[in-house]
Amino acid sequence: MKPAVIMKRRDFLKNSVVTTGALVLGGVARTLSAARPERRANDVVTLGDTGIRVSRLAVGTGTHGINRSSDQTRNLGIRGIADLLEAAYDEGVFFWDSADQYGTHLHLKEALKKIPREKVVILSKTHATTAAEMNADLDRFRSEIGTDYIDIMLLHCMEDARWPEIKKGAITALSEAREKGVIRAHGVSCHTLPALKAAAASPWVQVDMARINPAGVRMDGDLHEVVPVLKKMHRSGKGLIGMKILGGGQLTGNVDLCLRYALLQDYVDCFTIGMKRRKEMQDLIARIDNVNTKEWLAAL
Repeated sequence: MKPAVIMKRRDFLKNSVVTTGALVLGGVARTLSAARPERRANDVVTLGDTGIRVSRLAVGTGTHGINRSSDQTRNLGIRGIADLLEAAYDEGVFFWDSADQYGTHLHLKEALKKIPREKVVILSKTHATTAAEMNADLDRFRSEIGTDYIDIMLLHCMEDARWPEIKKGAITALSEAREKGVIRAHGVSCHTLPALKAAAASPWVQVDMARINPAGVRMDGDLHEVVPVLKKMHRSGKGLIGMKILGGGQLTGNVDLCLRYALLQDYVDCFTIGMKRRKEMQDLIARIDNVNTKEWLAAL
């Protein structure tokens, strides 16, 4: 691809989020009443019909996560991530988003040395396919984290619409684990529209992690395709966790707009954002508070 074409795409991306987001939020802003409750990063919300109460903002630990490592593990180390989780907890943000793929279980274990296990909600993700693989992962994950149970376990990065059949063994094992109290809820994270639609149709899915932002960047499809599926999920009682709120880093020039958009989606219970330092976490919390203000809405 020629440099000129790359630049045009970047300009389009930047303009699309501003234009699309402004139109969406501008229309919503006109219908807001003064009595509408403000939404904060440390709001305690219930995740669908699971009964699990989480902070609206989750601490993401898997930026560019692959091969059991992430930007967080590479740059912060075990104690650094633990410090970040502890600082977030002090701000009322107690939802921790981890995965085997990110390699962050030991980092959570370090944070749990200072924070009572029952005071936080821990989510992890697995690539297990068979029941044997799933049971082995559950045992290993709990050992790595230093906990008897994991609040939410997701099948990680579903792309094939046939995932309910392909992952049948792992699904059965997770259902049994929930009955035994090894996990509290199960579900999937999706990375294609067909996989997302399969998750919406599956009665087994209690929690779904889905990509959502006002520009449709790195999502499973266009907004007009994805949003109805997410709304269907939420109406059926599934807990919905938003991810790629900032387009996987491509929308960092429009952070406030993306945050406001996420906050206004009533079908999104909460959302996760990858954080790499305490100052970044505190800035996100402050921005979420700020975009709740009437002054910000008036500027749209």
